[in-house]
Amino acid sequence: MIDFKLDPKSGVPFYRQIIDQIRYGIARGELQTGEQLPTVRSLAVQLKVNLNTVSKAYKELEIQNILETQQGTGTFISDIDIKIPEKELQNKLDSICKEFTSIAFSYGFSTDEIIQTIKNVGGEK
Repeated sequence: MIDFKLDPKSGVPFYRQIIDQIRYGIARGELQTGEQLPTVRSLAVQLKVNLNTVSKAYKELEIQNILETQQGTGTFISDIDIKIPEKELQNKLDSICKEFTSIAFSYGFSTDEIIQTIKNVGGEK
């Protein structure tokens, strides 16, 4: 199961962030076919968002045949193979890095300090 995280500063709607995290989770093998996702209610409570936000994300993913909802039992990952195009992955990473470095530079950190910290933090995962 993936650990959902929403970024209110990104400018990307929350439902879209949920969709992207599920798609990327499947593409990276963090979510497996048949795996049950949290209920709409529990994910909304966990993320502190409106129920409709999670419901909208799940519904869009159902339309794309990425999720299957079984009445009374829950929402599950469909038997689908998702490949995220290399360009989309690179664009996402570029966007994350631009935002991160912009903030870090505004606090006066140097590129070397940022790189060293990323290496240190990356080793913890």
